[in-house]
Amino acid sequence: MSSRSATLLAETEWLVLEEIHQSRVRRFTAPYLLRRSTGAKHPVEDFLFTYYNQKPGQLLRWHPGAGVALAGAAALDRTGWKYYTQNDDGVGVDGAAILHDRGATVDFTLTILSGTAARPAQFGCFGLHEWAMAYKSRLNGVRHEYLELRLGAEGTDGVVEAEKIRCTHFDAFRFYTPEAVPRNELTPTRENQRTLEQPGCLHANMDLYKWAYKLTPLLSSGIVMDCFELSWRIRAMDMRASPYDLSEWGFPPIRIETPEGKAEYVRKQRAFSAESQELRRRLLDELQRAVEPCRAALPLR
Repeated sequence: MSSRSATLLAETEWLVLEEIHQSRVRRFTAPYLLRRSTGAKHPVEDFLFTYYNQKPGQLLRWHPGAGVALAGAAALDRTGWKYYTQNDDGVGVDGAAILHDRGATVDFTLTILSGTAARPAQFGCFGLHEWAMAYKSRLNGVRHEYLELRLGAEGTDGVVEAEKIRCTHFDAFRFYTPEAVPRNELTPTRENQRTLEQPGCLHANMDLYKWAYKLTPLLSSGIVMDCFELSWRIRAMDMRASPYDLSEWGFPPIRIETPEGKAEYVRKQRAFSAESQELRRRLLDELQRAVEPCRAALPLR
């Protein structure tokens, strides 16, 4: 934390911000924790807590982000939190320490975000990645064993075999069934991820949440939650367009096997792409503002 450039928040001010954040988070975490305690599952609302590795308790912690100092006695509790430090102004995030320990993650995130933001969006996938994950389910089973396939196993296979599949996202592609892998026109890998990610991809846009929380507490909790809530809404669309029947959960299908369903999918995909690009640029801006003064504070090697 740079004492020369830090914005100082009075204790009465930041405690209110912390309470607002925690209320915002509990709207999502409380139902999930209740389901988890009873063994219940939800195909849409559990995803951000089971696929991503940010725990509800971690999300609940409010962070002001780099360049902000917190005043008052209550802030002293944070001196025991990782990457927090105290100086004459107050308690805040030690951005230089984060860069020292996690500089490679910061650089990779900047590369992914800036590269994706600069590429044209593609809108021809129609959400078929979820169908490819359920292809030949009689042999492989299905990922969501408690859900029914809307068209049955043979109907699902027929859609996969009738369509061109062009998924650009490695973390969707890696869940394809073995028989579906050669049907994808591309071969996404972890190595080519930085060149294939594009802003039309629902999963790339959901992953804004991942890139944001990976850099906690360098980034503010406000932008992390903006990414979380966007990802939450995209997940609902992703599963509506999937081969699973979620009608009883309150999610009517987007029937991408029909021309009308494809058109509906693309309309929603374009809207999410535009929203995600705006948030991606905000995330880049906040990350770059946090990183630049911290890099200056690092010792020369």
